Amino acid sequence: MLANAKVHPTLPVVDLERAQKFYEEKLGLKIVKSDPSPGALLQAGEGTMLYIYQRAATKADHTAASFTVKDVEAQVKELKAKGVVFEDIDQPGFKTVDGIFTMGELKGAWFKDTEGNILAVTNM
Repeated sequence: MLANAKVHPTLPVVDLERAQKFYEEKLGLKIVKSDPSPGALLQAGEGTMLYIYQRAATKADHTAASFTVKDVEAQVKELKAKGVVFEDIDQPGFKTVDGIFTMGELKGAWFKDTEGNILAVTNM
């Protein structure tokens, strides 16, 4: 079945060129294939991929994709230096400090791409 299959996020974008630039320049992903749909497949770490495709605007209020990193603080610092803006969240039982949520060993930080998709960096 699918237990041994790779899985990758697929995200809608309104402006493919603008989104590609964000994912390449801000996040450091590499385009491995563009297609006429129009869309693009981007290479992330450890053989994982992210597919973005152009379509009309959508609205999602949840995390669409998470990048697992060893050091959330260092990654947030690096992305902020490239102009990525992290979300400040202050809800009962869930508060970020300098853009980072901490619960024991778990750390996470959320930001939006140019198209409004919510992305995260986490250490899990």
